[in-house]
Amino acid sequence: MVNQIIRKEELAPNIKLFEIDQPLIARKVQPGQFVVVRHNEKGERIPLTVADYDRDRGTITIIFQEVGKSTYEMGELNVGDTLLDVVGPLGQPSEIANYGTVVCIGGGVGIAPVYPITRALKAAGNHTIAIIGARTKELLFWEERFREIVHELYITTDDGSYGRKGFVSDELQRLIDDGYKIDRVWAIGPAIMMKVVCDVTRPHQIKTIVSLNPIMVDGTGMCGACRVEVGGETKFTCVDGPEFDGHLVDFDLLMKRQSIYKEQEKLALDLYLKHKGVK
Repeated sequence: MVNQIIRKEELAPNIKLFEIDQPLIARKVQPGQFVVVRHNEKGERIPLTVADYDRDRGTITIIFQEVGKSTYEMGELNVGDTLLDVVGPLGQPSEIANYGTVVCIGGGVGIAPVYPITRALKAAGNHTIAIIGARTKELLFWEERFREIVHELYITTDDGSYGRKGFVSDELQRLIDDGYKIDRVWAIGPAIMMKVVCDVTRPHQIKTIVSLNPIMVDGTGMCGACRVEVGGETKFTCVDGPEFDGHLVDFDLLMKRQSIYKEQEKLALDLYLKHKGVK
């Protein structure tokens, strides 16, 4: 059944994986593209970059973190349940080519969308280096999957509970300081993480691609909610992105817009958790 969840996995606390029956999207989706998901009629429209796909089986994989009311509700669905809407593939695919040595960085849930990009870059002949990081060891996932598709893998945790203590940007700086000739960087994760990564690469003129996730409504360029400023121009993430040259992105404006409904989102989640009996 289309949009049916055929596999569910809890990758880490509050991080869920759904494999969804969606043959039309699985047939067309490319690394870097996303879908917009709605779990029921009252649910929020959630943009999620596709974490994996299987064209033969006709499935796509999405990974999300339970951070608000809609994602908590969606996380309660189980195998056999059906999502109301799965729309896509949307956005522009990643520009995959043989650049030489590429570093693919995933922070937190950003580990998921950088995976198919990394795999495609290796298939294109690149020397692939991956850096994945999270706040703690228990929030890391897909380490073994990355080991299968990269030449080098480095892991960081903020608290030092696994891998190197520090941020993914620290590990990137170490590689640069050690003399690695890096031709291109992909970075996906929280906006502040992507901003810092771009600060690291900018002095070395290493082109850095970031995948943005602003507030989004329709996903087709009509509402303008996902507008971002890139190189002094207004771009719509849903149709012009989601990937942009990170050195041109106004991250301060992006983070400001991401927090517009912070109070309302917290209130909605608090009321939901109270209704569920969760303190």
